[in-house]
Amino acid sequence: MTSGGQSVDEGEVEAIRRWAEEYARAHGFTLNTNKKQLGTVLRGLARNRAKLGEQYCPCRLRTGDKEKDRIIICPCVYHKDEVTQSGHCHCNLFFEQPKRE
Repeated sequence: MTSGGQSVDEGEVEAIRRWAEEYARAHGFTLNTNKKQLGTVLRGLARNRAKLGEQYCPCRLRTGDKEKDRIIICPCVYHKDEVTQSGHCHCNLFFEQPKRE
């Protein structure tokens, strides 16, 4: 599959999906239920990992300085506060768990 004109390894996308599901479960989050949006974010993470060597958040701008950009490697340093404040992270990957009645 291609995204943004670049080929994305679907096996890598699936590996990132499994990692994200496990991470979400372990931290009390859920993944985006909109499959199209979720797929876009996962492909962006896979593309960044393949091209840049790290799964940088596809919704954040890198500076090009690896040390400074460490904070935007998914899960970025901002995601927990964003989920708490907005119900989801900026990339729309992680969402708060629905409230149980």
